[in-house]
Amino acid sequence: MISSGRIAIAEVFGTFMLVLAGPGAGLLAGEKIGAVGVALSIGLLLMCMAYAIGPISGCHLNPAVTFGLWVHGVINTSKLAIYMVSQVVGALLAGLVMFIVASGRSGFSAEDSGFASNGYGDHSPLGYGLLAVAVAELIVTAAFVFVVISTTNAGAPPLFGGVAAGLMLAVGHFILIPISNASLNPARSIGTAAFQHTWALAQLWAFIVFPLVGGALAAALWRALATVETAAVAAGPEAPPAGPAPSASPSPG
Repeated sequence: MISSGRIAIAEVFGTFMLVLAGPGAGLLAGEKIGAVGVALSIGLLLMCMAYAIGPISGCHLNPAVTFGLWVHGVINTSKLAIYMVSQVVGALLAGLVMFIVASGRSGFSAEDSGFASNGYGDHSPLGYGLLAVAVAELIVTAAFVFVVISTTNAGAPPLFGGVAAGLMLAVGHFILIPISNASLNPARSIGTAAFQHTWALAQLWAFIVFPLVGGALAAALWRALATVETAAVAAGPEAPPAGPAPSASPSPG
């Protein structure tokens, strides 16, 4: 049995890298790589982490994924806080590194730049209002978490969960970057809002609530569609079985 400490370290490290690859890439190199580059960066990073730390923690890296798997019944309630706190710590550490590196440019301001934070209304990249952002974040996060669950269940081809999750995360960013700067992940939003520290903190609630609801919706949808034989999900090394069939592969998020 893998200890809670190892799970926590894996989730801190993985989330740290995920935030650097997404909002970090956008903040530090967005002028060169654009939105497409940012989406590919974070999708490829998740793909790599799924195989690097998936056997240790399940590679959630996202409270919405963890919450969805908990609703799905494959994460122990006792582990819920360990995952989520570790993910927020990793995101905050990534935000700190982003701030240190970005401050190396003359005239940089975390407040004025937006610090790759998520927003709606005047702080949406294309001016989308709260309702539009809420619907988009909820649906895209639900689709992402649904892919995570469905590609790591007992009936899915083994070893392909990380590829599917990474590609779906990239697709989600293609859709959401113009709308909300792409959250899909409450920890990611916390990690950048803490350093922007003005409007991003005021709007942070939306990027905690709607991705979490999306994760829960994904679990409900999968339960509605799955057969008994394919209901088991590999959510991490200590997850209880969700059905009679064995798990297939780690659950990247």
